[in-house]
Amino acid sequence: MHLGQQGPLMDGLSLKELGDSVLVEIEPRRKGLPFLKHVEYRIVSKCFQIPVQRRYSDFEVFHGLLLQKFIYRMVPPLPPKRILKGVLNSLSDREFNDSRRRGLQRFMTLVIRHPVLAGDQLVNIFLSASSADVQNKLRDSYKKTGDEFLISQIALHGKVYLPEDIQSQAAANREVIASIHSSFYKLRDVAERMAQRSRENSTDLLMFGKDLSELGSDTSDLPEDAIVSKAWKTQRKSLVELSGEFGLLADKAAHQGTREEDEVVEKLNLLLEQLQSYKDLCDRHDSGVLLEHQRAFEKRSGPVGTHLKYQNSIEQPESRLSQENTIITMEMRSYFSLLCLHQETQLVFTNLPLVTSILGTFVNSQIQGHKEMGDVWGDLHPKLKDLFQSADEASSRSSSQTNSSGGQKSCAVNGST
Repeated sequence: MHLGQQGPLMDGLSLKELGDSVLVEIEPRRKGLPFLKHVEYRIVSKCFQIPVQRRYSDFEVFHGLLLQKFIYRMVPPLPPKRILKGVLNSLSDREFNDSRRRGLQRFMTLVIRHPVLAGDQLVNIFLSASSADVQNKLRDSYKKTGDEFLISQIALHGKVYLPEDIQSQAAANREVIASIHSSFYKLRDVAERMAQRSRENSTDLLMFGKDLSELGSDTSDLPEDAIVSKAWKTQRKSLVELSGEFGLLADKAAHQGTREEDEVVEKLNLLLEQLQSYKDLCDRHDSGVLLEHQRAFEKRSGPVGTHLKYQNSIEQPESRLSQENTIITMEMRSYFSLLCLHQETQLVFTNLPLVTSILGTFVNSQIQGHKEMGDVWGDLHPKLKDLFQSADEASSRSSSQTNSSGGQKSCAVNGST
């Protein structure tokens, strides 16, 4: 879905219209020299379908040009560069690469679902050009077009489409979205802790099973006169088998942690990064374009404007025209920026109902996870019952034999007397 299919204010936008899907995967083999190997990412979009390989530096160039071309739009953040390169061990290296892959997946998802960014030539090139010259093609494309203001069909008429109270609306919307942003952070943090607890539960269950196995594998002999020795020997053999059940429980808990991470935490992170890019956009608007508009207004109406009028009276007509055109362009950019900000606000509100879907996914993941764990615990219970029953029988036999042996000795003593 592209902007041309909607009105300039994007008031009729719906979730179903927010387009394409994209998949980012890590290529299994690193490339480059032995001491300078780098990770490459395989990207497949539903629209292009042909996979392309990209390095992180390609993403950096792509992201930087998107920010230059769409300075008035929400451009999602990239995941950070590696910290302490060369210090990380192999485990943390894998964790870092997977975290970065997730971040790049979110970045591409937000780009491809943006009704303006998705239809741009930069995105087309990034998702289809060969790896060798993608960066040059991206830079050449931007040089040919410039930023969005220069190519937008509505740039010159931004003021016409804006509500009269656009400034107060923008301030109110920004406050509401900031509050939502804060709440989403809290939800995401709780979901992350739940996923972490599931992974920790998996580790604990695995260790519990390992300890059971070690206990069951102990071959130390017990004193022959110990009444419980035969019962314990029977139980001890069964503990090794039971340890496998705890391994299965550990697998279920680990799977639950992965499910919570992929289906809940990641979706909340996606919304959070869109909200963060909205905040960044508002900051750019306040510190950049808004100040330019104020300066332009002051030049036309304040003391500086009076000085310019005097200066223009003695300058060449071409110079006066150039200054006036610069001021008019700055004003039009300001109104275009406000229009884009209004459109991006509508895009944020369009995505908020996704929370309901995420909540449903969260509930379903808990139901499924508890059911899977409950089934394994349920299977374990009768095995424990059989174990205890066998142990009791062995203990009873041992006790009977001991009593019988004691009775025979008693009879022998009485007979001798």
